[in-house]
Amino acid sequence: MLQMRPGCECCDKDLPADSPEARICSFECTFCATCAQTVLNHVCPNCGGELLPRPRRPEAALARHPASTERVYRPGIRTA
Repeated sequence: MLQMRPGCECCDKDLPADSPEARICSFECTFCATCAQTVLNHVCPNCGGELLPRPRRPEAALARHPASTERVYRPGIRTA
């Protein structure tokens, strides 16, 4: 099950579980759409994987399996 982290690792923008702006790689590194496109060129700086829209969890399932509250923030992150 996805952790659904609550913020962008690059700019720390809030990304609630229902946000269409969240982008993730296969390791669930999480970025906002703006950083994914303009800073990272849709490539995860941590693993080199592709950044794609994060699926949204249905509200009923979100109540049973809430999103993570763990924030990962790495200011100044850039692609290699």
